[in-house]
Amino acid sequence: MNVREYYAYLSAAREQLQNFLRALPVADLDRPLIDGDRFRNIKDLLLHIVDVEDHWVHGIALGGGVSSNYPHDWVQPRAEQYELGWIIAYSQEVSARTRALLDAEPDLTRPVKLVQDDPASDTVTLDQLLWHVMTHEVRHTAQIALLIRQLEHTPPWLDYLRFIRPQPTTTGETDLEAAELDGPDSDDDL
Repeated sequence: MNVREYYAYLSAAREQLQNFLRALPVADLDRPLIDGDRFRNIKDLLLHIVDVEDHWVHGIALGGGVSSNYPHDWVQPRAEQYELGWIIAYSQEVSARTRALLDAEPDLTRPVKLVQDDPASDTVTLDQLLWHVMTHEVRHTAQIALLIRQLEHTPPWLDYLRFIRPQPTTTGETDLEAAELDGPDSDDDL
């Protein structure tokens, strides 16, 4: 699997989740179900996912994120003060920029300094940075699904296989059946 394929899956799953969340009561999206200083509800986690992608991919790797178009406190978002549509619009803008980056087929081996103004900063490849952002989103999406369940709703099915369809075999037989037919016990070997 490569970054472009996995990001396409995440984009489709994100859109499915956002459409599902539009149907939930606003009070459920804002309900503080997590004890903590930073992220307390579904909208906090949604906003954090977008912030991380915008920061690492666009702010650090490319030198210019879009968060200034969506002013908010990224450390303690308190996202209940924002409409879900505002968070989704920010997400869609960041996602469109990430897709454009991937469509341009960048050099994924290019080193990216994690702290731009520190000459001694650690570096990772663009590929590693993108995988970091994507696994980060998967983890927080799982948290959101759990919060949805705690609110006594059934979250949407966001598994990879829902979005990436298995390829049919050309003969209509399974790999196991084909192996059994061509295996050492076949009469053809006599």
